[in-house]
Amino acid sequence: MGSDLFGSFAEATCAALVLGASIGKDGDWDGMMFPLVVSAVGIVVCLLCSFLATNIVPVKKEADVENALKLQLISTTILMVIAIYFTATSYLPESTEMASTVGSGTFVLLPVNAWLCVSLGAVGGLIIGLVTEYYTSHSY
Repeated sequence: MGSDLFGSFAEATCAALVLGASIGKDGDWDGMMFPLVVSAVGIVVCLLCSFLATNIVPVKKEADVENALKLQLISTTILMVIAIYFTATSYLPESTEMASTVGSGTFVLLPVNAWLCVSLGAVGGLIIGLVTEYYTSHSY
């Protein structure tokens, strides 16, 4: 299971790097490397939330495992949304203008747009995790 998750993570990161590089803007290193920065922030958030579950609210008996996993899932999502906002606003340029792929117009990308994409993905993962837990757990 772990290798499958790592493979999916690596493929998604590589796909985001390829999309960032294919934008066609010279010198847009920040936009291309943003997926790696998101991954790095995710590692730090994961370590903090693992500390929370192992030292602040430790599992003392088998019945506590489910609550500890739920605590980690929810706390990781909340911290990621907050951390990525500050990361996007400090790492990405104030605005990036891109030519439309269809038609002749241009559109402007802001750091808040990147934050919203990452946040919606994190919250979507949280919802999927909670719904899956509800339908597969013996507690409900």
